[in-house]
Amino acid sequence: MLAIKAIIFDFGQVISAARPPERFQAYEDELRIARGSINRIMFDDPAWQDALVGRLTMRAFWYRIGPSLGLATRDAVDAFRRRYYGDEAVNQAVLNLIRRLKCRYRLAVLSNHPPGLEEWLADWDMRHYFEVVFCSGDEGYAKPDPAAFQITLEQLDVKPFEAIFIDDTGGHVKAARALGIHGIVFRDARQLARNLEPLGVSALPRTRRRVADAARYTSASSADQEN
Repeated sequence: MLAIKAIIFDFGQVISAARPPERFQAYEDELRIARGSINRIMFDDPAWQDALVGRLTMRAFWYRIGPSLGLATRDAVDAFRRRYYGDEAVNQAVLNLIRRLKCRYRLAVLSNHPPGLEEWLADWDMRHYFEVVFCSGDEGYAKPDPAAFQITLEQLDVKPFEAIFIDDTGGHVKAARALGIHGIVFRDARQLARNLEPLGVSALPRTRRRVADAARYTSASSADQEN
């Protein structure tokens, strides 16, 4: 059995829920920009990379890209920014897993995110679940830079083979595995729970875990009797 001590979560589209495509289309219609363009405008701009390593604050990033979104004034940028982030929501199924895992493992967040992720988690009343929050905008290193993983491991005081890293980006998981960290590419909470099991981590609710253990015991006993 693997001696897993720590589980490290990405934030965007893992802890925070993925937005439906219709939401982005609504933004684009409201801004009167081309369908399918908002993510390209926001995240392909060099300003985003600057924000991810702390060279720009979140607000400064929005002011930089505002004109490309058709937002002519800072007031207009601020209004849309509040709406955009107001639509963010926690992935409730992942939060349920985090709550079940917290009592048995050291938990961390490792995210490529502009400065201020700890405040975001506090606003969602989630900061207390995590011993470590690595925000690239605060630390100056972004995934897949090995330093981002190494600093997180050092702060958790665990070896690479004692940790699991969960991210929706395959390249980031590949980078973690290259350092000896167990990696899981996130799709949804149910798939995550299944992928944790072979690593010796049960994310089932306690009652369902007892049922599963009983079923395995019964199956093993039956096999012994047949032999």
